Amino acid sequence: MSNALTAAQTRFLRGQAHGIKAMLQVGGKGISEALIAEINAALEHHELIKVKVGATDRDVRDAMITDLAARTDSALVQRIGHVAVLYRQSTERRQIVLPRS
Repeated sequence: MSNALTAAQTRFLRGQAHGIKAMLQVGGKGISEALIAEINAALEHHELIKVKVGATDRDVRDAMITDLAARTDSALVQRIGHVAVLYRQSTERRQIVLPRS
């Protein structure tokens, strides 16, 4: 699956993510392989998750969020402050049906 989303799909996913809470948190030790495995499992199960990144510097936080999206092959739907919303279509249990355009 390509992780490129259209504007309509991004709007739809932002609306879906509004009511969910952050599932995982990136701590002071940064991004580990265990964290990547947890995010992959959460994306496979839920498709749409929020991740809280605890870095204080904005540039470091943005780099960590971009790295998370790249390493999990997910689309970055939204980033607000310390929270990022990631989406990846599940291979086995597709729950979210995206609008076409």
